[in-house]
Amino acid sequence: MSLHGIVRRIWRPVNREQAGYYLELMLLSFAASVGATRLLLEITGYPSLATGELHIAHVLWGGLLLFASALMPVLFANRWVYTAAALGAGVGAGLFMDEVGKFITQSNDYFYPAAAPIVYAFFLLTVLLYTEIRRPRPRDARTELYMALEGLEEVLDRDLNAAERSALETRLHRVINTAEEADAVQLARHLLDYMHSDAVQVAEDSPGWFERLTRWWQAWEARWWTRSRARAALIGGLGGLALLGLWESLPAWSALGKPEWVKAVLAPIVMTGRIGGPRALVWYEARLVLEAVVALVLAAGAVALLLRREITGIALGLLGVMLSLTVVDLMVFYFEQFSTMLVAGMQFAVLIGLHRYRQRFLRRRRWVDAE
Repeated sequence: MSLHGIVRRIWRPVNREQAGYYLELMLLSFAASVGATRLLLEITGYPSLATGELHIAHVLWGGLLLFASALMPVLFANRWVYTAAALGAGVGAGLFMDEVGKFITQSNDYFYPAAAPIVYAFFLLTVLLYTEIRRPRPRDARTELYMALEGLEEVLDRDLNAAERSALETRLHRVINTAEEADAVQLARHLLDYMHSDAVQVAEDSPGWFERLTRWWQAWEARWWTRSRARAALIGGLGGLALLGLWESLPAWSALGKPEWVKAVLAPIVMTGRIGGPRALVWYEARLVLEAVVALVLAAGAVALLLRREITGIALGLLGVMLSLTVVDLMVFYFEQFSTMLVAGMQFAVLIGLHRYRQRFLRRRRWVDAE
């Protein structure tokens, strides 16, 4: 192999085995951080820690948490460090991004209308990264050996259970069978011999709280979350979102053909002094029309599921929810700021339910509607 090929292999990134889990922790802590901060400030009347010329904004605490979260994996090698760093980074990013309105305006306007859409867009981009990381990919021998070496941390911590030992041995066998480099094969053989020796102690399976919660949920889902109940829940979720969207867009429908509707419906928004100008009115009109269109798509998905046209219903539901999350919500956040976080959370819950339903019940019938 040439020098260029060796350098390319060395610098080629390898995904960490638990990367999706750590990124999920960051997403949840980020959303909780922004939501809790806005709620706390609203309840307390937006107080400020200030004395004289000093003003201690919570962006400083966010930056401090981000720095600490970046520093931890640099200083420590324990596996728990990644969990702590993911949580700290999520909370820190939430505190930091919450004040984005001050960063993009000359007047340091914390309540700048575009701030909420920016925070939400940042969250959506992170969700996109999460879905990309969770996508299964073929693994070569180099990746398997990386993950095998990472799994040896359980041996050092005396926390290797039978399932982890079996997975580790499987990885080493793959390296031996597929690696082209003799040194990688030799290393894998030595590690496999060590794993088969009496020196390796297998600990009893003692799952943590998250794993216990996951197992409880899986058992509950398998027993109680039947196909009919899941379909009924999705019909209710899609129907509820559709009704909510139609209710929000009623001004657009009731004012069709009436030029004076701009003054009657949109003038109060402009009078707040924060959102103004003809462009804001055009965007608000577009938001109402989009909400109506997406609501009809969601309603069609609910009706299709009610008629047991599951493939069509799930497809329409996914289309409607994704349009809501990626297009409509950006406009809603602009006009209503963070008050719509609850609705966005409901939409994410329905999205997860749709994906889970397709994964559990439609995997073998992707192209044929259920009878």
